[in-house]
Amino acid sequence: MTFSIIRCARAVLHVTDLAAARDFYERVLGFVVTEADESHLYLRGLEEYHHHSLLLKKAPRPAVEALGYKVGSEQELEALYEWFAAQTLQPKWLEDGSQRAVGRAFRVQDPSGLPLEFFAQMEKTERLLQRYDLHRGARVQRIDHFNCAVRDVKNAYDFYVHGLGFACSEYTETEDGKLWAAWLHRKQNVHDLALMNGKGPRLHHIGFWLPDPLSLIHACDVLAAAGYAPNIERGPGRHGLSNAFFVYLRDPDGHRIELYNGDYLTSDPDFPPIRWDLDDPRRQTFWGHAAPDSWFEEASVVLDVHSGQPIEPNEPTLAKRKPTFLI
Repeated sequence: MTFSIIRCARAVLHVTDLAAARDFYERVLGFVVTEADESHLYLRGLEEYHHHSLLLKKAPRPAVEALGYKVGSEQELEALYEWFAAQTLQPKWLEDGSQRAVGRAFRVQDPSGLPLEFFAQMEKTERLLQRYDLHRGARVQRIDHFNCAVRDVKNAYDFYVHGLGFACSEYTETEDGKLWAAWLHRKQNVHDLALMNGKGPRLHHIGFWLPDPLSLIHACDVLAAAGYAPNIERGPGRHGLSNAFFVYLRDPDGHRIELYNGDYLTSDPDFPPIRWDLDDPRRQTFWGHAAPDSWFEEASVVLDVHSGQPIEPNEPTLAKRKPTFLI
């Protein structure tokens, strides 16, 4: 079955210090603050006309509350809710008005344990794409994707591809043909969701699109000048997977953000997924430099959509190991 899931659209993260988060995201990276109060910070990119794509909520400990997708209509939202209910996954409605700027929505834990949210409507605001006088920092344009660590990539792949109608652009296999990672999309680029073999469920990172590769370099200069050089975890570089330029950052609470630009079009329905061997040195970094251990080991804890409590991650079904690059 295929539903009109449009794209990944927003994330809700818990942070311990909203002032520190605002300094990092607004002053240094250049996110636009749509609205803020003592407990919430609503952020968006320069080309986004929706109220926000990133909601930061003050909380005692860092966590991931929801990974949100936009659907095409209220009718599709109802149909999608009924489908999740038929899978005995216990979706939960959030009625219109219960969340700032977001219309009626529902949340559900996917079979891997990731906290999903689906909505059709969000308040609109000013699009600042051509307000170049307001652009600063990394000049973040829009949300692009979620990357998640899950225990069983094959099961998660089947759920999203065969259940929800996502398409696969690229994937990684082990030498014996086991699915290690998959890049899945609804919009017409490389991914809205990446699934990686790892201790899960956890959110590895949220990717945000930049206008050009030089914006990544400029972002690193601004981060270093503002005292955030230690927050640059990996890069800048170019991925083999997705062909995109990247730099990975850690926000003040440890949540990982990828600044991202330069992938490709995947609109044709017969687009053939690209296969990568796990130990291909060009797969993660086309230029060959290795990722730090923290990039493989550390990720953000996710919350149960019903209890609000952290979900304890479990070891993956495939043996966890850092890929061996033979150059």
